Amino acid sequence: MFSKIVFSNAVKELRFHLSQSGPESVTLKQFLTKNYSAIKSNNPQVPLLVREAHGVSPALYARFDYGRESKFELEGKDLNQINDILKTFAE
Repeated sequence: MFSKIVFSNAVKELRFHLSQSGPESVTLKQFLTKNYSAIKSNNPQVPLLVREAHGVSPALYARFDYGRESKFELEGKDLNQINDILKTFAE
């Protein structure tokens, strides 16, 4: 599923926020279960953080150079859409 993507050097950290038991986070959990190791092996320099909390809407926070951050809402996104969001960080 996850195509080989190498992130730009501007990407300093990715944080995935999801609900431990909420149905809105099921797709993100599936994506991470299937693709976490591939993402990490292709981008060993980028910290990948997974944060679980009750009732949290699924989201991705990307931290870039100079402390700039962007938030991407993942609620209602399918596996391909999540993959496409990660492709935007590629070189």
